[in-house]
Amino acid sequence: MTKESTTIDVGEPSTVTKSSSHVVKKKGFVAAAAGGGAKRGLAIFDFLLRLAAIGVTIGAASVMFTAQETLPFFTQFLQFQAGYDDLPAFQYFVIAVAIVASYLVLSLPFSIVTIVRPLAVAPRLILLIFDTLVLTLNTSAAAAAASIVYLAHNGNQNTNWLPICQQFGDFCQNVSTAVVAASIAILFFIVLIIISAIALKRH
Repeated sequence: MTKESTTIDVGEPSTVTKSSSHVVKKKGFVAAAAGGGAKRGLAIFDFLLRLAAIGVTIGAASVMFTAQETLPFFTQFLQFQAGYDDLPAFQYFVIAVAIVASYLVLSLPFSIVTIVRPLAVAPRLILLIFDTLVLTLNTSAAAAAASIVYLAHNGNQNTNWLPICQQFGDFCQNVSTAVVAASIAILFFIVLIIISAIALKRH
């Protein structure tokens, strides 16, 4: 009777398994590196946008704070003068926009962290939450000031509010410039929020 011999070869499948595992890990590493590079690009753009927003908000608050004009004619008992502190809406604008500018300065370290560690979730989530809150503050200040600027330019016949920009031209130009700058800052914040949302969605 002839004895049959059985040969079991287990070496080759093991090699194939190890090779497949190595390929999968390599693909995962490449994908993570690509995702980190895209997020780092978004983080750099976020940082530059914050620097631009700082300049815009500081400019808006400064222009409104220094908005003042005195007409060249006056009487012994009466002087015609217009300043930001004559209207509560403009006072609120200066305070609110100054707070917005301060927040933007304080947010720069978090933005830098997202550049160094683009895959970190916590700093990006913090920026998203506070950017949304500060956007609300900035929008309310710009809207309140814009309503007064509109009345200064056009007046309101129903309330006997006369337009004053024909007399206080420089004052109206300054406050209008401040409102436009604050509106540009609103657009910056909307873009910043979109950047944070995109970065978090890719996790």
